[in-house]
Amino acid sequence: MKLYSLSVLHKGATKANLLKAAYDLSSFNFFQRSSLQEFMTFTSALIVERSSQGSRASIKEQEYMCHVYVRNDNLSAVVIADIEYPQRVCFTLLDKVLEEFSRQVDSIDWPTGKPETINYKALDIYLSKYQNPREADAMTKVQAELDETKVILHHTMESLLERGEKLDDLVAKSEHLGTQSKAFYKTARKQNSCCEIM
Repeated sequence: MKLYSLSVLHKGATKANLLKAAYDLSSFNFFQRSSLQEFMTFTSALIVERSSQGSRASIKEQEYMCHVYVRNDNLSAVVIADIEYPQRVCFTLLDKVLEEFSRQVDSIDWPTGKPETINYKALDIYLSKYQNPREADAMTKVQAELDETKVILHHTMESLLERGEKLDDLVAKSEHLGTQSKAFYKTARKQNSCCEIM
């Protein structure tokens, strides 16, 4: 999972104005990086220009996903990620960036501001922090921990079932199982063992 670009733009009447952007193109060939950065800037602006005010969207472009949020005040943000990166985390990031940007940068500067003149330094920090969605987003972290717990429990049950004779001994000695349940278990074991390949 990877984030490549995070941009803040203002949606104007005819075109989008790039206010600030951060890129992580370290996974690409050095000689391709400047062209890729220009393409990502172009794509981000195009997506904002074509998106309606007050909308969120995810657009697939080759092996990338472009997530956009255009607020009602026309302040917009775009994140470009790989396909595996969770969409929900992208929109959480866009919400957070736009909220913070609107508090720190005066709205008078949005229509005409340039990346060199806008004083907002957090994009690089957010792009770096959100590279690992599990660490950046609490819900994703909790879900990953739950998934890991399921895998551990599954492996424990598999390893328990692999100890066939020991499990047979436990069933035979169990005080919690009645005679009928023990008989059912033995019958089931015999029927399942006939199908095993030797």
